[in-house]
Amino acid sequence: MVIFGATGDLSSKKLLPAIYNLAKQRLLPAGFAVVGAAIDDLSDDAFRKRAAEVISEHSRTQPVDQTVLSSFLQAVFYLKVDFGKADDFKSLQKKLDELDRSRHTAGNRVYYCATPPPTYETITEQLKAASMTNGSGFHRIVVEKPFGSDLKSARELNKIVQKVFHEDSVYRIDHYLGKETVQNILAFRFANSIFEPIWNSNLIDSVQITAAEEIGVELRGAYYDRAGALRDIVQNHALQLLALVAMEPPIAFDANSVRDEKVKVLRAIRPIEDGDVAHSTVRGQYTKGWVLGEKVGGYRDEKNVASGSLTETFAALRLFVDSWRWAGVPFYIRAGKRLPKRATELRIQFKRPPHLTFGRDAAQELDPNAITLRIQPEEGISLRFGAKVPSAGVKLRSVTMDFEYATSFLVETPEAYERLLLDCMIGDPTLFIRADVVEASWALIDPIEAAWRDGRPPLQMYEAGTWGPASAAKLLEADGREWHRP
Repeated sequence: MVIFGATGDLSSKKLLPAIYNLAKQRLLPAGFAVVGAAIDDLSDDAFRKRAAEVISEHSRTQPVDQTVLSSFLQAVFYLKVDFGKADDFKSLQKKLDELDRSRHTAGNRVYYCATPPPTYETITEQLKAASMTNGSGFHRIVVEKPFGSDLKSARELNKIVQKVFHEDSVYRIDHYLGKETVQNILAFRFANSIFEPIWNSNLIDSVQITAAEEIGVELRGAYYDRAGALRDIVQNHALQLLALVAMEPPIAFDANSVRDEKVKVLRAIRPIEDGDVAHSTVRGQYTKGWVLGEKVGGYRDEKNVASGSLTETFAALRLFVDSWRWAGVPFYIRAGKRLPKRATELRIQFKRPPHLTFGRDAAQELDPNAITLRIQPEEGISLRFGAKVPSAGVKLRSVTMDFEYATSFLVETPEAYERLLLDCMIGDPTLFIRADVVEASWALIDPIEAAWRDGRPPLQMYEAGTWGPASAAKLLEADGREWHRP
């Protein structure tokens, strides 16, 4: 595995610790090697020392097993590579050929672009020019989100990468899809006969998808001020979750079958026309406030953010999937920074019973039935239903039945990158995003983005530590509903 940008944050905090943990679980193939490639002038030993430090700091499993770490580091190498220099890629090719011979890797290679998206074109073209995409063995490329900044740029990026790599060898990674609870959405729906019959508009009232963060933009101000919440979270993470909740049962759990059903959902989402944007979307930006007992500044005070920035840090949408299964069921999405807590969850809310058998007084404290799938931080699933309060009379109250990964399986949940990197090595693209899925997502987002940049609807301010602007609550109140509090 060649990691371009090996000295950056992604490699240090996620990739190298994930590969170490795969080594600890004995899941790496024999002879596996990592070659770091970046602009820094480092020796193999210097890079190994750096890798040991970041693994010790960021590994999921602690304390680090020094025996495993020492063995793993022997398979770690480094080469200075300037992405603009063809000679550097020829040197990299020579290094990989040497490792093929010494470690018997049979020419199998994974190129991981842990770099900013503008470098993808340069890297792929240099790989082709240096003949690093042909020969024996497989050759795969992993690219991180964002996949373009709109539909046009996404199509251009797809064309560039597909000129060099076949679509089956392109792994567009979204770490959300590697999370156990996200994968469990399909198991929950399709491995249990009690849920699938009720998973439709006959019984489901609405679906809420929340992706809340308590942090601000931290060191990503320059990127975030160009992207905003709509592009950074909604276009990829949130729409992927929506597709998994709404998709039809695939004929098999294989890459093409699952991804075929996901793209059908995205294409079935009713486009938000220009005139509907103001009524179906909300955009907000945080001002100073208090988060988890700490006073924080506003978005415009963040480093590398323009003083008069109109970039949204909160986005809320009302969407409809125009299919037989979901006709008339609203899907509400909200994503934001500097909210009261970190929480990503999907809430499936069911319709109320058609008849109040026990009377209105008895059911005053009874909420609609709901299933909540918690993605992070406490991964699990809860079922909300009504029960009789122990008393002489009849009084009903909502209670919760909980399942948590940590307590049920007594194992620590693997990092998303561990699962995704392993899938890439064995050639299973099920949890990666196909080109048509990317383009379908952007086709939905582009008209909203255009209207927002035109000032429709106006940007709403919200105090840090609150659940977004007041207009977000009104979006649901207009439909007679309210947001679930994670």
